[in-house]
Amino acid sequence: MTDKSKGQKNSEWYSFSNVIAVAMAVFVIAMFFSPDLKARVIQGLMYVGFFRPDIPAEASIKIKQSTEMDVAFKDVNGAVVHLSDLKGKVVFINFWATWCPPCIAEMPSIDRLHKKYKKGEDVVFLLVDVDRNFRSSVEFMKQQKLDLPLYIAETAIPVAYFSGSMPTTIILDKAGNVVFQHVGAADYDNAKVESFIDQLRQ
Repeated sequence: MTDKSKGQKNSEWYSFSNVIAVAMAVFVIAMFFSPDLKARVIQGLMYVGFFRPDIPAEASIKIKQSTEMDVAFKDVNGAVVHLSDLKGKVVFINFWATWCPPCIAEMPSIDRLHKKYKKGEDVVFLLVDVDRNFRSSVEFMKQQKLDLPLYIAETAIPVAYFSGSMPTTIILDKAGNVVFQHVGAADYDNAKVESFIDQLRQ
């Protein structure tokens, strides 16, 4: 093979389409091995309008009736809260894990939503670490500069609330009924979610 033909082969290999293909392959592999990178990609898609939760048109529509089981959660200080004690309040529950990219991606939007209702007493947020590892979840919140109330489950969680897929977010009305449920990442810092919660508060 002549030097000229070798040069042509090399220039074909370094074509724009080949370089793009290799870059995309590296990016996909990196996303597979890096939860943080995957989370950042999802956050970028949230920023441009994707991953909006499907908010019910009417806040009064019950998806599921209140479970007969009195579910309990424990916070980082050891205090236990029962959902039965939260009747009369709107309850936002998010089931998540520190290693779950979609969970990581949606956390900043939940944090912003939480800040809007933090001073009131009629909306309660429970961020439930399904791994039951406060050390990891507290460290995660510190690293991400998030201020969210962390809990672990103290009792079994009804499948009506959480079937095992993460993240799962539910909102309970004042009677304890599930009026919103979403599986997968979502951007909760938007006007529709706020309007929905505000309807439930009335």
